[in-house]
Amino acid sequence: MRDKILFIERHPHIGVVILNRPEEYNTLSTELMKEIEKVTEEFRDDLETRVVIFTGAGRHFSAGIDLKDPKHASTIDGPLLARQRHYHIGPRMIKKLTDMNQITIAAINGVALGGAACIASALDFRIGAEDCKIGYPEINLGIPLSWVSLPLCMHLIGPARAKRMVILGRKENAKTLLEWGFLDKIVPSKNLMQEAMEMAETYAAQAPVAAQMVKRSINAIISANDQAFMHMDSDQVLLAQNSIDFKEGIQAFFQKRTPKFKGD
Repeated sequence: MRDKILFIERHPHIGVVILNRPEEYNTLSTELMKEIEKVTEEFRDDLETRVVIFTGAGRHFSAGIDLKDPKHASTIDGPLLARQRHYHIGPRMIKKLTDMNQITIAAINGVALGGAACIASALDFRIGAEDCKIGYPEINLGIPLSWVSLPLCMHLIGPARAKRMVILGRKENAKTLLEWGFLDKIVPSKNLMQEAMEMAETYAAQAPVAAQMVKRSINAIISANDQAFMHMDSDQVLLAQNSIDFKEGIQAFFQKRTPKFKGD
């Protein structure tokens, strides 16, 4: 299974989904995002699995979108319609993760950045290794946070902290994220998967029909207005990509320097 970019481990009533691009820090290539979509569809009619854990192989959960992915890079300067369709992949993936029937847990090792932080926020619970860091660095590329994930972040940590986390684009440490409510628990790195499995077993022992009904109801209550506000967030990214600041942000990223934005 080492040649697969994503694989699933099966345990009684529990599935473990492992992002498997460790040499690339599990960055989210277009192919990997489509594989995540397929996984959500695979679990849709799975009556045996009650809890699904998501984690990353190697040192990191995921460093976010793969800017080196040829499929992603080719859309930046491609036809507008092609770019628009490409940018619908992320929001569609996040919605499918949020709508999974099973209880879902993110076991966050290393970093979870950008799109990976979006994935973590779309799940029901988040356990972090004590040395993990999470952040939304999109603003450092001169673009806003998208993937319908701004309200997910705000639901977890509140409006002021969401503004701080998203506008500053910093990697926040595990202790801070626990205090804010983004993480539900932090544990030593060596115990991460053990703790995630113990949490999964606790939820898997509950009556699945009732547990899944409660999950859907709570999600419906807190997200009632999310789609109304965020249905065009991918288009906002497309607009920001036309700016000089975006080009500066991309150049600075690959040159490993701090970008100098001018508001153009």
